[in-house]
Amino acid sequence: MNFLSIDIGGTSAKTGILNEKGSILSKSSCSVCFDNYKTPILETVLKETDLFLSHQSLDPCGLSGIGISATGQIDTRTGTVTGSAGHIENWVGSPLKKCFEEKYGLPVSVINDANSAAIAENWVGAAKGCKNAIIITIGTGIGGGVIVDSHILEGRLGIAGELGHFSIDRNGIPCTCGNKGCYERYASTTALLKMVKDQYGSLDGREIFQKLKEGDPVMKEIVDLWISNIADGLVSLTHIFNPEIILLGGGVSAQKELFIDKVRKKVLERVMPRFADGLIIDAAALSNDAGMIGAIRPLLLETKLGTGYF
Repeated sequence: MNFLSIDIGGTSAKTGILNEKGSILSKSSCSVCFDNYKTPILETVLKETDLFLSHQSLDPCGLSGIGISATGQIDTRTGTVTGSAGHIENWVGSPLKKCFEEKYGLPVSVINDANSAAIAENWVGAAKGCKNAIIITIGTGIGGGVIVDSHILEGRLGIAGELGHFSIDRNGIPCTCGNKGCYERYASTTALLKMVKDQYGSLDGREIFQKLKEGDPVMKEIVDLWISNIADGLVSLTHIFNPEIILLGGGVSAQKELFIDKVRKKVLERVMPRFADGLIIDAAALSNDAGMIGAIRPLLLETKLGTGYF
């Protein structure tokens, strides 16, 4: 039994065929911002899905369903994009579920991309078997999902888990969402690159961590401040949700000694003692495939192939 999975981000969309175990059998990707979103993302993805299926010589009738992981606030009941952080044109209001069901005649499930990644890590990744987990992705922005008693936290409208948009400084940096001092303005890799640029000019992540390895004292001070910002948010989230495990995703999570270990140390030093008891803080396992893997999990549960509840 195979599924079509589509993971739609703010810059690209990944399309793949997955089996019921979450294994990726084939995949491709395309840009969704090639003309600065003048072509609506939904239009681009529908076109690219047709091309992908054609290249794979696949008849949609042979698939068991379509799982979609999408950036923004997703009403999981209707499969519609109901909101975003304000930086993507022609996206809010996109009726993903309706369009894909009408076009392909298959069951379709749509969930937020960060929640999808959390579901994937809890299903087959580093949080497998954990009933309470926080999965946070550090990249251009901050995304994440919260697993509570083996359920993904969705909230009243299915849009809970905007972990990049709680404020850690109400008088702080303005955010694209309209708030001030949002977590992602201080803890994302975008925030780090801006902090570094003020001192060094434009550097990429590889160059930043190379300078750290070389013992550059100014770079160490900048990155330590950035890691402290990340820890600020994680301490608050730990006190709210009392997780068994916190997983950090994004490209920076590959830096164990210079990033993961330092975040872990700061968080465990600062949370109240009972919250630190047994708390695991580690790198996420599924990398950029997490959204695509998690997207098919609701379909599996609907067909009773999966176990537990997302």
